[in-house]
Amino acid sequence: MAAEIKNEKGLIRISNSVIANIAGYAATKCYGVVGMAIRSGKDGIAQLLKKENLDKGIKVKVVGDTVDISLYVIMEYGVNLSTVGDIIKSDVKYQVEEATGLRVGSVTVNVESIRVN
Repeated sequence: MAAEIKNEKGLIRISNSVIANIAGYAATKCYGVVGMAIRSGKDGIAQLLKKENLDKGIKVKVVGDTVDISLYVIMEYGVNLSTVGDIIKSDVKYQVEEATGLRVGSVTVNVESIRVN
């Protein structure tokens, strides 16, 4: 379901994939984030997504005028997961609200894997 914004000039629909791309771009710019992840159905191993497919590692749920976002990320080994998770939540919420005008209700960060260099 797409998000809808009604005003005196008409109706604006923002698709979930657009919201997911904004959220994914904001998350991947945070220190310690390697990229977005998607789990393979067969073996349960998280795979790193390319920049063109960021929205596949993100679930967007629109409820009324509120957006709930779940991110699935791969982080670097050695970073404080809790701190980086809080930064991701804050940045994603700010970027989505600024770009779309929608209210973000919640941002959930799921760490699917750790990359060791």
